[in-house]
Amino acid sequence: MAAILNGKVVGDGLVVVERIRGIDEAGQGDLAFIANPQYRKKLETTNASAILVSPGTESTGKNLLVVPDPYVALGQALALFYPEETESAGISKNAFIEEGAVVSKEATIYPGVYIGRGARIERGVVLYPGVFVGRDAVIDERSVLYPNVTVYRRCIIGKRVVLHAGVVVGADGFGFAGPGEKNMKIPQVGIVQIDDDVEVGANTTIDRGTLSKTWIQRGVKIDNLVQIGHNVIIGEKSVIVAQVGIAGSAGLGKSCIIGGQAGLGGHIIIGDHVMVGGQSGVHEDVPPGQVVSGTLHMPHRNWLKVQACLPRLPEMRKTITSLEERIEKLEKRTEDK
Repeated sequence: MAAILNGKVVGDGLVVVERIRGIDEAGQGDLAFIANPQYRKKLETTNASAILVSPGTESTGKNLLVVPDPYVALGQALALFYPEETESAGISKNAFIEEGAVVSKEATIYPGVYIGRGARIERGVVLYPGVFVGRDAVIDERSVLYPNVTVYRRCIIGKRVVLHAGVVVGADGFGFAGPGEKNMKIPQVGIVQIDDDVEVGANTTIDRGTLSKTWIQRGVKIDNLVQIGHNVIIGEKSVIVAQVGIAGSAGLGKSCIIGGQAGLGGHIIIGDHVMVGGQSGVHEDVPPGQVVSGTLHMPHRNWLKVQACLPRLPEMRKTITSLEERIEKLEKRTEDK
């Protein structure tokens, strides 16, 4: 395991590991891990046969596997111990495939799948029951669409994409002229393009572009229950946490991290490597490399200072009122002289 995980053994390198479990539950034959320094005290009490730890961690009498990043190593170890089941290629007789669709014989198509005319399903793709693939849509190699995923017409799904249950790709963007009065619908004639190695969580929705495309770039990871509006662009390797809402035509740079329940306004630009705190409301452009929080958003450190002051506001108000009264008395005495 040390060789596979690029680690170094401290202790008994011959101990046998059979499973991976949490640090509290682990026992004989288990591998555990500590990624957060605040849990290092649990090294003394765990019964794990071996523990993944970061460099500089010491514990007498424990078998440690020291790796550059314990959490990354955990992911590698989990893939080693619990590999994904390989689906057998084949097309169910109970799937409905319109004439003119092209489906690879090396794809796995479960019962209840619908594939529209002109759609293309490449080799290694897995479509679980209830998946709908609209006309002229493309699902590229080795992508997996879990039950009840919907991919509307002409949308493009790249290679090794994972769409979890209930994801909707390509529903109409929320475009209406005269909102609140005429509510005249603006036809949404664009598409959604999802690049390679993207993963999208359950019940997330990604709207199609009005004229061009909504674009999720390579390596992006999106959590459950996220709403992405029309013509949004999300840069490579960005991470979007649960219940985020991104309004139409917003643009995110590369490697952004957007915390849970944050809301991003329309037509704004978020630079590369920006971090947005949970429940923040972002209403204007954010330069690259910034960390922002709050509603409306502000630099994260300023927001922390504001939050620290809030519980003291009643006391501070009394103090200010008292000081104002004292100043008023002093000014009156000065005037009397």
